[in-house]
Amino acid sequence: MIDFLFSQYEDYSTLQIILEIIAVLFGLVSVWFAKKNNILVYPTGIVSTVIYIYLLYKWELIGDLLINIYYTSMSIYGWWLWSQKKENQVEYPIANVSKKEIGLGIVIFIITVFFVVLVYHFFNKFTSWTAYVDTFTTGIFFVGMWLMAKRKIENWILWIIGDIVSIPLYFSKGYTFTSLQYVIFTVIAIYAYKEWKRNLVN
Repeated sequence: MIDFLFSQYEDYSTLQIILEIIAVLFGLVSVWFAKKNNILVYPTGIVSTVIYIYLLYKWELIGDLLINIYYTSMSIYGWWLWSQKKENQVEYPIANVSKKEIGLGIVIFIITVFFVVLVYHFFNKFTSWTAYVDTFTTGIFFVGMWLMAKRKIENWILWIIGDIVSIPLYFSKGYTFTSLQYVIFTVIAIYAYKEWKRNLVN
């Protein structure tokens, strides 16, 4: 069982393995803070995504690299939005997505997928099924991150979909720790959706 899960790491450097574990831990902490509607989701998330940017560059995973560059920039944007207050009240509280935001989200998804397809064609990365799935998950996560920055409860639905797809995706790529991270992400996202929904009602 151990060999099945971790034999992929035989050719990896110790530094890369340690960095992946650190990135996973900070990623889990970040999602936990997001579940709690705590602004610390962003600084902890930035640590994770910056480490992944380095690792994904070394692993030549272009789509995943783009996702984490976007995560980092959106984390800065979300950190700023979540810190805004009016009369000592949070300016952007938990809310449902509007029809306009649904339309904009669809546009973001389409543009993202189109962009990733162009990048993959340029780098000749459409060599396995994982590349095609990457285009889908990238679009899902781009919209999910944008909705989280705006504190829209529907962001969790997109995270759940993307996380479930990412579990076998990352395992097949040989990144067991990251795959296990997405298992935990999925569980946290389900509970986070329920918790945000309760806060929305109250």
